[in-house]
Amino acid sequence: MRAYSHREILQILSGLLVAMLTSMISTSIVGVALPTIVGELGAQEQLSWVAGATLLTMTASTPLWGKMSDLFGRKHMFQVALGLFVASSLLAGFATNMGTLIFARAVQGLGMGGMTALTQIILGDVVAPRERGRYSGYIGAVFGVSTVTGPLIGGFIVDAPWLGWRWCFFVGVPLAVAAMVVVQWVLRTDREPQDARVDWWGAFTLTGGASALMLMLSFGGSEFAWDSAWAYGLGSLAVLLFGFSIIAERRATDPILPPRLFRDRTFVLASSASLLVGIAMFGVMIYLPQYLQIVKGMTPTVSGLMTLPLVVSLFLSAIVSGKVVTRTGRWKAFPLAGLVMIVAGMGLLSLLGSDSSYLVIGVDIAVLGVGLGMSMQMLILAAQNAAQRRDMAVTTSGITFFRSLGGAVGVAALGAILTNEVNDEITRMLTVTRPAPGSSVQDIGLGTPEAIHHLPPALHQIVVESFTQAMQTVFLACVPIAVLGFLAVLFLRELPLRAAAPPPTPDEAA
Repeated sequence: MRAYSHREILQILSGLLVAMLTSMISTSIVGVALPTIVGELGAQEQLSWVAGATLLTMTASTPLWGKMSDLFGRKHMFQVALGLFVASSLLAGFATNMGTLIFARAVQGLGMGGMTALTQIILGDVVAPRERGRYSGYIGAVFGVSTVTGPLIGGFIVDAPWLGWRWCFFVGVPLAVAAMVVVQWVLRTDREPQDARVDWWGAFTLTGGASALMLMLSFGGSEFAWDSAWAYGLGSLAVLLFGFSIIAERRATDPILPPRLFRDRTFVLASSASLLVGIAMFGVMIYLPQYLQIVKGMTPTVSGLMTLPLVVSLFLSAIVSGKVVTRTGRWKAFPLAGLVMIVAGMGLLSLLGSDSSYLVIGVDIAVLGVGLGMSMQMLILAAQNAAQRRDMAVTTSGITFFRSLGGAVGVAALGAILTNEVNDEITRMLTVTRPAPGSSVQDIGLGTPEAIHHLPPALHQIVVESFTQAMQTVFLACVPIAVLGFLAVLFLRELPLRAAAPPPTPDEAA
């Protein structure tokens, strides 16, 4: 790997940040527009597929991008991911039916998976671990900022009569093209295509197992009951494919996720902590707007503005912690403190009520933002620092995979908790009060936040109180998850950060 100057690293980082910004905004921006999209295309029952298709392909493909970049080069595969994203975004923007839109979103997830994983991999290639904290802080900040500002941008686009929901897909195209130009101009070809075998069996079993698991978690309780043949069948298929993946990876000449990674204590603990942080982070990112829009009565645009304390605190904590790590070479204190802040933030959010002030809400989510900024990138840095040179790509993509998988699990599991709690609480309150004209959850007909706000006062109060109780339960459920993440980080060994790239192994030198 050739040495890059500080100026060249900043130029490469600019392209990576634009790609990361594009990928994460595209993940969160569509959520606000989904009710409008399915209403115009006339397929309300397929709403979950529009969001689930992207999350499914993005998570399942993450390990593949790392291995493919080893075989065909980081630069080439990064440009392929950007190209897939641009083409699928245009297709989604011009979609005239739900089938086309769902297909485009699935392809978009493939591109976003490559952009997210390869950003971290390329950074790990061009920057030594000791210096990586300085640059990782910027990537962590962009990751959090883009995730929480997506709903704000989406709300503005949907509310603007001269734009419309199709621009939720078009807005990322010029950013992706800009990232492609920067990478083509600055990043040298770092690896020629190799004469190596692709681990097709590993690819099939790993992606198939992840896909089956995410399908079960994403659509269980909505498209089919948890106690049904579909749920049992998908769960059994996931276990079976993951079991076969262990056999395939042990026998493969060049595996996608080498079994030796799981003998590395740092990789196992960092992956576990990343998965748990992903559950808490994505759960809050997805369901906090529910509280702001339904309970507090905010518009999508205003609820996006309310996430600014999270954006600012995450940005500052990621930048400051990255600079301190670069200066001192010590990193473990930051994810430990970050997980403590996440536990505290989740606990504070679980106390929010329908009468909580905006100041209290802002302080609570700012505490959470500080924790996320101090922990997310440090877990990747720890794993990269402990990895051998040949395992840099698969280690990075593995950590990213587990974080995305945690996000998928969190969104699905916390969504099931929210739905069940809301229905149970509404049923209980209706049994006590029995207001006219509705006497059941079906009679009320929960829909968009705007529709809920137009309910009769008595029913509206019941719905608001039910959502308040349910959101408290969702946030409280994240507390023990974050505690487990803290324990995983506690047992990590703080290896000194290397001041140079890891030396090649004897096989690599040969």
